[in-house]
Amino acid sequence: MRLSGKSAVVYGAAGNMGGTVARAFARHGAHVYLVGRTQSTLDAVATEIVEAGGRATVARFDVFDQPAVEAHADRIVQQTGSLDISFNAVGMEAVQDIPLVDMKLEDFMAPITDSARSHFITTTAAARRMTAQGFGVIVLLSSSAAGESRHRMGGFNVACAGIEALNRGLAGEVGRYGVRVVCIRPNFTPETAPGLSAEDLAPLIRDTHLGRLPRMSEIAEAAVFAVSDGAGAMTGTVLNLTCGALVD
Repeated sequence: MRLSGKSAVVYGAAGNMGGTVARAFARHGAHVYLVGRTQSTLDAVATEIVEAGGRATVARFDVFDQPAVEAHADRIVQQTGSLDISFNAVGMEAVQDIPLVDMKLEDFMAPITDSARSHFITTTAAARRMTAQGFGVIVLLSSSAAGESRHRMGGFNVACAGIEALNRGLAGEVGRYGVRVVCIRPNFTPETAPGLSAEDLAPLIRDTHLGRLPRMSEIAEAAVFAVSDGAGAMTGTVLNLTCGALVD
């Protein structure tokens, strides 16, 4: 298994994306530390992982609570000897489908400040421990919005572009200590919003070269590869999982 013996913290593990990635990490051998705000959903993910033969430990707190994030990272190191993988799948609330000229400042700024705060807190907590131990991988989650222009996204695209900038900057600082930083950029994933109709999804699908949108399983397996030794030469980059909506 690619991640055998690894310890992996997944923030936002109670959500669809975080839960899917956590299950994939566990399936590939990692001991997964599930963090989120909803105990029942975290417990459900943990139960599924354990029943499948994996290892999972739950911690309920808000990633905006920096002391809680720091203390939790310390506990992982104390229990396992190292913090090997950090993945932030925390979502952000964003007002969209309104022209920028008609949008309230607070609605525009909300996803930008929330995303920057959660990613700064979680990535720096991981970076402190990983640089001290001399290895580790930090994964951030962006979206195709970081490079799109024609959809009315409010501050969401700015937030995603900021995540990718943080990815580059942090990678440049911690690489010399043996730590890698990678960003995953999926397109909209229909499984995260099952109530949307084919008509709702059509404009997004038309933007892709593959004529479809990514599956959560594809994003999870890309995350597994990114944190594995097979991607050992990869850092400071963005994995493009937009199905061709953006072409690098």
